[in-house]
Amino acid sequence: MDLSLLLPMVAAALAAVALYTLIGFIPGTDETSVLLPVTLALVLAGTDPQVVLAFFIAAVVTLNLTNSIPTALVGLPGGVLSAPMIDHALLLKREGRAAETIRKMAAGSVVGTLISVPLALLIASAITPFADQLREYGALLFVGGAVVLALIGKNKVLSLLAIVPLGLLFQGVQALYRQTGVLPEDGTITVSFFLSITAGPLLLSLATLLNPTLRAALPRAGRTPVVITRSELKGAPLSPRRLLTRAELGASATVSAASTPLFFLSPVALTLLMGEASGARAQQPVERSSRAITSMAALAHSTYLAGVIIPLLAVGLPLSPVAVGPANALFNAPPVLTLDNNLHQLLSTSQFVVAVVVGGALALVLSYVLAVRYSFRLTALVTRYVPHEAVLALFVVFVLLLAYLDAGLVNVFAVLLVGLTCGTLNRLGVNFGVQFMSLYAAPWFVAHLM
Repeated sequence: MDLSLLLPMVAAALAAVALYTLIGFIPGTDETSVLLPVTLALVLAGTDPQVVLAFFIAAVVTLNLTNSIPTALVGLPGGVLSAPMIDHALLLKREGRAAETIRKMAAGSVVGTLISVPLALLIASAITPFADQLREYGALLFVGGAVVLALIGKNKVLSLLAIVPLGLLFQGVQALYRQTGVLPEDGTITVSFFLSITAGPLLLSLATLLNPTLRAALPRAGRTPVVITRSELKGAPLSPRRLLTRAELGASATVSAASTPLFFLSPVALTLLMGEASGARAQQPVERSSRAITSMAALAHSTYLAGVIIPLLAVGLPLSPVAVGPANALFNAPPVLTLDNNLHQLLSTSQFVVAVVVGGALALVLSYVLAVRYSFRLTALVTRYVPHEAVLALFVVFVLLLAYLDAGLVNVFAVLLVGLTCGTLNRLGVNFGVQFMSLYAAPWFVAHLM
């Protein structure tokens, strides 16, 4: 290990905690849309791979923990993984247990992280001897991954039908660029498509506002009240064993261990199915919701961390929904990283483990203390002084800037085209995983269908 990188890794992890604590308290911030662009910018800026990995792990741990707080406090999903928690959070909030719920979710996050990280590293080590065989069939793995993700998605038929047309769209735009000289004959555009898919739902929502009829039909409501009492501003014990019952602790540990080997499945689906199952045995509604929401918080961490650690360390190909979404820049960010030269090849196992431990440990300790002791104070500050619109505007500008840098002005319009297409499909039930896998499988489709 290069000790000179320890301080940059610590600084990167602290920066991730600061940034994603702020973002996580804002309701409706999708994980992919806030993790991918920042990670991509770090990679393209030439940041050391070990520092980037420490940043990303810290960002995941912080964001998934803080994203759950708006859910418990005001019944709004902080991110996609918080959506399955809403019904349970609202029931507990009606019972006056919002403060207790936040602390239980924070404790569940600790359990999920502490179990999934070592288990994911062990699974990755077991898979590593087969990495070369898996890489030989990389293109087919992406095709298979797109099909599997389509079959477990909301709209299975449309997801399956969309795979090939999306591949043709991605390849068609690049072929046009090569014909017109925007790209050299051997050039490719990848970064812009990542951003187009990620920003798709947001771009579609903004485009909807331009239509007077659709804009008039949108629901309208006043400001969401956030009531914080003095008792909720008080601290709480930090030990997870003092915050969780034995049943909650056992359920969180069990689902975290069970979900880690299933890294190739959707984190949202696993969080919903396993979380609901963990609370099903409880007799009282409050007890059932409390156990379920604690397990879901643990699952949010275990599924995300396993989804990036196992494919990246073992194979170097994005073979999970997390890898093809939020963690995509760790696998493929031309010209800095490619599928044949990414963190899998650039980092030794010891360097990989150190980056994961540094990023995960710092983020877990800091974000856990913030959530247990100061979550209500931070929520009051963010909801009062940080406009949601400002965060969205910053993200849109960032996407358009990177699109321009990637291939000039024409690429800005291509990003809008691809983004609106992917946003529409997303709204119809074709998830991010299917769209990202279609992007990777596109060269295979064109080679075998043309």
